[in-house]
Amino acid sequence: MPVTRAPATTEPPLPASAAAPPPPAAPPRLPLWPLAAMFGLVPLWWVAGAFYLGWPLLGAVLFTLLATRGRVPLPPAVGIWLLFLALVAASATRLASPTSLPTFVLRLAFYLTALVVAVYVYTVARERPDQAAVLVPLCAFWFGLVALGWLGVLVPRLELTTPVEALLPPGVSGVPFISDMVHLTTAEYSARSLNPIYRPAAPYAYTNNYGSAYAMTLPCVVAYTMLRRRGLLRWALLASLPVSLVPAFLTLNRAMFLSLGVGLAVLGVRAALRGNTRVAASIGGMVVLGGLASLFIPVAELIGNRVESSDTNTDRLSLYAEVLRRVGDSPWLGYGAPMEVDTVTADAPIGTQGQLWMVLFSHGVPALLCFLAWFVAAALICARATSAAGQWLSVVPVICLVQVPFYGMANQNLAVAFFAVAFALALAERERRTPPVGMPRPTAVMRA
Repeated sequence: MPVTRAPATTEPPLPASAAAPPPPAAPPRLPLWPLAAMFGLVPLWWVAGAFYLGWPLLGAVLFTLLATRGRVPLPPAVGIWLLFLALVAASATRLASPTSLPTFVLRLAFYLTALVVAVYVYTVARERPDQAAVLVPLCAFWFGLVALGWLGVLVPRLELTTPVEALLPPGVSGVPFISDMVHLTTAEYSARSLNPIYRPAAPYAYTNNYGSAYAMTLPCVVAYTMLRRRGLLRWALLASLPVSLVPAFLTLNRAMFLSLGVGLAVLGVRAALRGNTRVAASIGGMVVLGGLASLFIPVAELIGNRVESSDTNTDRLSLYAEVLRRVGDSPWLGYGAPMEVDTVTADAPIGTQGQLWMVLFSHGVPALLCFLAWFVAAALICARATSAAGQWLSVVPVICLVQVPFYGMANQNLAVAFFAVAFALALAERERRTPPVGMPRPTAVMRA
């Protein structure tokens, strides 16, 4: 009787030529040194006069590394910012004269650089096991901010011609806007006043930018000390906090105090709702430091004296009213750039004295809505963070939203904010993937 074989239960092996292709190689890891050069060497860029004009070039280095790497993840809500950039570019058609084009291009470059920084930081923070290392360039930026702030306190009248200023043609370096960016000064004060008030500004041209950067960077410094429980850098940062209060307080920036106060209030409410005693204790420590500093620096009295001796409030209100009056004539794309007029009391173009007013006047209502929507979306997404460090970082977009009506952000500070937000987004994302300590991991369910 013939013997038959049972059918094979497994397929015969495929020939080597038909084997499945190997998985694609992982893209190369992005280095941290470009971020360290950009944010950590700020005193060097300032002395060279390249802090403003060179900033987009440093952003171009980051973009080149991203482009050559390929397969770059984009942060959440990045589409809102891309739409904002498109509206800004379209508003160039509304420029009154070709002479406004260079400053328009520079502002657009700052907007683009901020996005590139966000994508780079987000990518690096998602890839590296040690996320605290990604914050080190921003901590180095903080040290430069504090050191140069103290320079403004100790030698407020210091000013020097920088190498970049010397290389520029006289017709370019003599333009007030360009001169402010390339001519080295340490503090703002009225040269005509018999008793001037010196307000630290370095490495910025304006002391308001210093106060804005201080308020944005402070939560990042505290977040690093939450991520790293030991190490020399952690103790250096903790020691720098009380030292930093002197130049910060002497800026007399009311919006800086307001934005930090709102940020700490939001953080305190979240900590109370979540029962996070570590965050609550850190907030208490910052409040105590600020209270002690106010005992030695009569900041309220100094601010009152400054307001009484200047027309800053009247000037701002006249600029804001003029923006609201003129925006109705060009609501969709604005006027492309701020504009010099004779109808206001302030010695400044309309569309300045606040990022909200600059975007509204220069680029239109839709652009302003996109600008604000990105920060609102970032604030809502970052608020999901559960760690102490993540909660501190989550108030950076809140601080920015408070500052928008008062401070301009078409400068390096936008990249500082995007750095912090991108890191917070990556941190919150990792926290969602990793269960808290003590919580069991979900077990896989086998299907029949």
